[in-house]
Amino acid sequence: MSKDYKIKDIALSDFGRKEIEIAQHEMPGLMSIRKKYAKQKPFSGVRIMGSLHMT
Repeated sequence: MSKDYKIKDIALSDFGRKEIEIAQHEMPGLMSIRKKYAKQKPFSGVRIMGSLHMT
């Protein structure tokens, strides 16, 4: 079995899945956009990065 992952720590996948489920429940507007553009896949092959700075 190959361990050639594109993520740093596969052990965190369960936590990530739970975070996605929370977002799906808490952000219905975002989910409607997801549904609208699912077939088009406008970000296919694009890397997206974000940064949040709090003071």
